[in-house]
Amino acid sequence: MNLVAASARPFHVMAKPTGARCNCACDYCFFLKKERLYPGSEFRMPDEIMESFVRQMIEAHAGLPEVEIAWQGGEPTLMGIDFFRRAVEAETRYARAGQRVANSLQTNGLLIDGEWCHFLRENGFLIGLSLDGPRELHDAYRRDRAGASVFDRVVRAARLMREHGVEFNILATVNAANSPHPLEVYRFFRDELGARYLQLIPIVERENETGDQEGTRLTERSVEPAAYGRFLIAIFDEWVRRDVGSMFVTFFDNVLAASVYGESTVCALRRECGEALALEHNGDLYACDHFVEPRYLLGNIMSEPGGLAGLVASENQRAFGRAKQATLPRVCRECRFLFICNGECPKNRVLGAPDGEPGLNYLCAGFKRFFGRIQPFAAGLAAGRPPKLTLDQVLRVQEAADTVNRGLAGSAARSRPAAGRNDPCPCGSGRKYKHCCGR
Repeated sequence: MNLVAASARPFHVMAKPTGARCNCACDYCFFLKKERLYPGSEFRMPDEIMESFVRQMIEAHAGLPEVEIAWQGGEPTLMGIDFFRRAVEAETRYARAGQRVANSLQTNGLLIDGEWCHFLRENGFLIGLSLDGPRELHDAYRRDRAGASVFDRVVRAARLMREHGVEFNILATVNAANSPHPLEVYRFFRDELGARYLQLIPIVERENETGDQEGTRLTERSVEPAAYGRFLIAIFDEWVRRDVGSMFVTFFDNVLAASVYGESTVCALRRECGEALALEHNGDLYACDHFVEPRYLLGNIMSEPGGLAGLVASENQRAFGRAKQATLPRVCRECRFLFICNGECPKNRVLGAPDGEPGLNYLCAGFKRFFGRIQPFAAGLAAGRPPKLTLDQVLRVQEAADTVNRGLAGSAARSRPAAGRNDPCPCGSGRKYKHCCGR
């Protein structure tokens, strides 16, 4: 099978060279429980699988100028620097002329030192650093396997990477402990760490022994929906007032892109799933990082005739992607914010709708509160006149939205939802389409 033809669209794979193995034991980490899937494994990706993965990713994206290789875990740095040196060498061998391979790596930062920083900087790795805020908020749920604080080591890693010129993002979970303190969290990252890129991941943790997406009872660590909405609004208000164009909050960028262009680039807000998969250390490919479960195992990239691209293009994976829309309850399908969130991530759909239909997103109330708050801003942005911003800020916001939109090239959903000239504008402004975004 032709690997390029097998995948009609670009896709993203989170490669987990150490599987679920980690030197942290975060209370809310569902992935630690995935060790049970591979009893007796050493949880180290052999070079043969690593090299085959790199080759297949490059072949599947042969027509594109850039291929992203994403390393996650567990904790991928447990593989050691030499593993990633060999990965970079393999990328160099297999990359097409004029094609760039971009590496990203998600880490807790505990092993990051000067040698790591030199390697990451020299090879252009983009790092995601897991940190939940100031010490007392970070330490609430994130500790090492002995139960000790890791805060100082993570902050040291952030400062080392900044000193060495390593590009890094902060990945912060929003949970029951830090959600009441949005500005304290945000300002810590901005002012004390000097971070400029921030991902906010809500903790919606199911209470079970498997780590699978089953059951509807949530842990006390999960963020409350209303608190999540307030958290986002407080940070958004601060961002709009002073940080547009200098701080980049992934969720804000993508919500605004969805509001202006009709779709975002993050899978959680897209109409369908299926383009963000997970590769285990032994070559097993799963439909999604949040669904590393036996029923979502697509196959192994080393043994399937079509390899990686064939599994991505398989009917099982396409069905997984379509299910995101197919399982939406009626209350979601009729919601005025559907074009922004599309029901958000299926893993968070644990509630029943008011009419009893299953599949309502647990965070729905928080999302609605946030989307309603930003609608005047988004409507103004769509019409080229964001409220209460200087011209320079307007240009920077538009540039951020355009950057996200460029990732949607070729998508049929790129334009805003269809609306007649006299219909209400889909952006939610309350004006007719012809007097708002239809202009």
